[in-house]
Amino acid sequence: MALDDDIAILAAAPLFGLMNRDALRLISFAAEHRSLDAEAVLFTRGDAADGGYVVLRGTIRLDPRPASAPAVEAGPSSLIGRTALFLTQTRPTTARAATPAEVMVITRALMRRVLEVFPDAAAAIHDDLAEDLARLTGDLAGSRAARPDPPG
Repeated sequence: MALDDDIAILAAAPLFGLMNRDALRLISFAAEHRSLDAEAVLFTRGDAADGGYVVLRGTIRLDPRPASAPAVEAGPSSLIGRTALFLTQTRPTTARAATPAEVMVITRALMRRVLEVFPDAAAAIHDDLAEDLARLTGDLAGSRAARPDPPG
C-alpha cells in the first residue's frame, strides 16, 4: 500500500482521525505492516499487548467474551487494542483474520513518540478519551439507578 493510502485509512480510524496529516505520516512511515492469511491468529487472549492495530484491508474477527456472544468483526480503518496504545495490559480476546488481511502495528513506543512530537494530537486524544470515560461513568450510574433494589 502507498503511504497516502495508509494515511487515508488511519485518518478514518477512531482516535487517529483526531491527528493532523504530519502525525499520521509519521505513524504510517514508522509502523510495521503485517499480512495475515485467512484464519491466521493476530493475537491470543492473555498475550501481552504492546500496542494496537489498524486494519488496512480484509477483516479481523475478535472472539466473543463470553463465548455465547456473537463475534465482532473489524474491517478497514478499525482500531483494535485502543487501550494498549497507552497502557500495559494483556489481550482480553483472541483475534484472527476472517479473510486475508493486512494490519498496521502501532506500538505503545511509537504512539508515545508521536504524542510527544505532536502535542496538539495528545491534547485532542486526551479530551476524546476523557469524554468516553465520562460517558461510560454516566451509563454505569444510569444502569445502577435503573436496577431495582434487592429484597431484604
